[in-house]
Amino acid sequence: MMVEARYYQKLAENKVKCSLCPNYCVISENRYGRCLGRKNIGGQLFAVNYGEVVSYAIDPMEKKPLYHFYPGREIFSVATYGCNLLCPFCQNWEISQNRVSAVYLEPEELINIVLREQCEFIAYTYTEPLIWFEYLLDVMKLAKKKNIKNVLVTNGMINEEPLKELLPYVSAMNIDLKSIKEEFYKDFIKGSLKTVLRTIEVSKDFCHIEITNLLIPQKNDSDEEIKELVNFLFSLKRSIPLHFSRYFPHYKLSLPATPVETLLKAYYIAREKLYYVYLGNVFGLDVGQDTFCPDCNNLLIRRNYYHVKIVGLDGKNCSKCKREIEIIL
Repeated sequence: MMVEARYYQKLAENKVKCSLCPNYCVISENRYGRCLGRKNIGGQLFAVNYGEVVSYAIDPMEKKPLYHFYPGREIFSVATYGCNLLCPFCQNWEISQNRVSAVYLEPEELINIVLREQCEFIAYTYTEPLIWFEYLLDVMKLAKKKNIKNVLVTNGMINEEPLKELLPYVSAMNIDLKSIKEEFYKDFIKGSLKTVLRTIEVSKDFCHIEITNLLIPQKNDSDEEIKELVNFLFSLKRSIPLHFSRYFPHYKLSLPATPVETLLKAYYIAREKLYYVYLGNVFGLDVGQDTFCPDCNNLLIRRNYYHVKIVGLDGKNCSKCKREIEIIL
């Protein structure tokens, strides 16, 4: 099924200009936008990815990663194909950089599957969910009516007007801040840093957010860049959880894996200013997994891989010093 896309304008010679994201693709007739989910048919832009589901599964909440949003719970995860970035290190490039076979599910069908699996949360993830805009909006509205909480795991590449149309239905987001340098976005992954920063700034006032930064050797792992990224988050809110994730060679990028020492360096730099800092895609470390009280350092949540145990919370308060912790339970 196809539906007419939102956020575009018609141009001369049957071309259209998409305005969902900052790529502003100008699309000739019978061609797709960069994201692969929008196509010019007869001088109109259609969301050809509407209802096209390539994968769904039940995951731990911590896999998103979300550490301060219903820790230890399970979440239904679903994806379409496509993406509006061209990251050469993409972990899901088989479905993010190609149009692949999919199963069509009406919004009601998807919600019924979530209910059947007895899940109270749904994550739009694996590829870039914001390119699924029309379907996302329809599903999210239904989910909210059924008391299912909507979660976006996103690169943040969406213009402000469509973002604000989605946010009333969103309970939590993990936003990928891939670098704090414009040249990284412009030259390396073909995106817009300004847009991602604005998405973070706007979204923090609507829903719970956490940030992930994949540290890539020689690309975004300098002390200067880590400090600049941390300072940006600090300027917004010290309590925004930050996840540094370890890169491994994949897809078109063959740089060696991020040294563990780099992740530890980033962790200690960030902990000087941010309350909650975590390390992902790395195992066997004594730091970067658990949650501690920012005031008294009491252990609040212990994590071992995706096994979670709340050990130091009394409701949302630290059981030792009674400080209210920035967490949703």
